Amino acid sequence: MTFDPDAIRSFEYSRWQQAATAYAATFANATGPFIDSLLDAARVGRGVQLLDIACGPGFVASRAAMRGAGATGLDFSPAMLAVARSHVEAINFDQGDAEALPYADGEFDAVVSNFGIHHVPRPALALREAHRVLRSGGRVAFSFWAGLNENIAWKLLFDAIARHGDPEASLAPPPGGGFGSAAQCADALRQVGFGDCATELVRATWHNADAQALVESLRAGTARMAAMIEAQRPAAMPAIIADIDESSKRFRDADGIAVPIAAVIAFGVKP
Repeated sequence: MTFDPDAIRSFEYSRWQQAATAYAATFANATGPFIDSLLDAARVGRGVQLLDIACGPGFVASRAAMRGAGATGLDFSPAMLAVARSHVEAINFDQGDAEALPYADGEFDAVVSNFGIHHVPRPALALREAHRVLRSGGRVAFSFWAGLNENIAWKLLFDAIARHGDPEASLAPPPGGGFGSAAQCADALRQVGFGDCATELVRATWHNADAQALVESLRAGTARMAAMIEAQRPAAMPAIIADIDESSKRFRDADGIAVPIAAVIAFGVKP
């Protein structure tokens, strides 16, 4: 399929508009454990002027404000911004495009994005914009999901669909870019002018009541994975759920299943 940034943007927009009301109760439980490590990588503390790109319901910006930072959130989804504004009235949340930030050069001390950069059509443009709005010496940090060997929740789903469904069934447009490894995350930062670039692998655990709840969390609170799940034949879903249930037995605890997940946090400094 041909790369089409408008098609990607339209797909992502519709998906996040749809996920906005359910995200906090579903997939936020997977992304939330990485917020403090992300803010630490950007050295966010008291007095820091922070921009959170693809802020969603505002959890990162809110956590930064709790550290004493002056936080601004930006997202392209009005539905997500409505959720953010309803939860945190004291923070400014703006609607805008990560590839064309509506801010002046050098306006921020830190720019972060928690699992947002890879969703824009052209991640390099978003990182270049992050570089532009940072002051000299400012820090950038973004998180990206690590590979399937680290992210067991993703592996459980993909393996089950490969055995009982169709991994290619989704009609989602191909992403404009992304990061297949930690090295690619750091390289992307260097290519737009950041220095002292490095990455950190951070592990966490994602709790769900059972296999059905895990799949429903992915369906309700993600974009591409939700599209893949929804594209499966209804008749195949019981076998997919049963496969995940069987494969996740070793991760069961008193509250359900506690599945290992991991993220790469990439960070750098504007010279």
